[in-house]
Amino acid sequence: MDFRFARSYRGPVRLVVFDMAGTVVDYGSRAPAGVFVEVFARQNVTISLEQARGPMGMQKRDHIATLTRDPAIAAAWRDVHGQDVAEADIDRMYAEFIPLQIECLSQHDEVVPGALETFRALRERGVKIATTTGYNREMTDIVLAGMERQGLVPDLALCAEDVPKGRPKPWLLFRCMEALDVCPPEAVVKVGDTLPDIEAGLNAGVWTVGVVQTGNMLGLSQDEVEAMSADELEELTEDGYAAMYGAGAHAVVNGVEDCPPVIEEFEALLATGGRP
Repeated sequence: MDFRFARSYRGPVRLVVFDMAGTVVDYGSRAPAGVFVEVFARQNVTISLEQARGPMGMQKRDHIATLTRDPAIAAAWRDVHGQDVAEADIDRMYAEFIPLQIECLSQHDEVVPGALETFRALRERGVKIATTTGYNREMTDIVLAGMERQGLVPDLALCAEDVPKGRPKPWLLFRCMEALDVCPPEAVVKVGDTLPDIEAGLNAGVWTVGVVQTGNMLGLSQDEVEAMSADELEELTEDGYAAMYGAGAHAVVNGVEDCPPVIEEFEALLATGGRP
């Protein structure tokens, strides 16, 4: 049997969906990582910032649950508590996580360099803009208010509570497409600083762009990045690029300021029948 594609979309990109922390706000995605470390410390279990960042991009309860399945963390938990982590333990840690995260969000709401210009450039092209996050709605509204005070206003902002399952499931992306009346998936670009961002984009069948320097892949503040030697920054950046491309990203950039030319490249591919 001869199977053929029945359709080839050749139109423009119509929607770009950005992650929030580490992508358009909170350079280095600093707000969540330290809180995960603190939540486990309150259970007398020590985890590193590197471990805490591993599942970044997921809904936050899922993030905690994933950390508890890390072999080293699971062993440390058993040493302290004499048994494996239970669902009730995860529920308790997530309940502790929420107020800790809310308390620090307003200290990490600065818009990353180039985000305002990128939003402006996309709007000039008639592209709709959405943001998504693994935060709950209360956290999202705090971050969104900080963004809006700085002039960064998306057309739509969704959080993990708006769908049955957050990233890496594709439901947030589909919900954005539905709410903003954009289809097919080939007309959509997902931009994010975590591997679950990329996986969610691939699961949704949209274009994916990984962000390295301003987000979770480096996990460094802007001051820390600017203080690094060129060679050290290049090495860390190359590792981030390799991880993002290894996860299947269609393109990888240092920060969102580099997105408009990439979107133009996607449109050139679409014009010739290319697909994500």
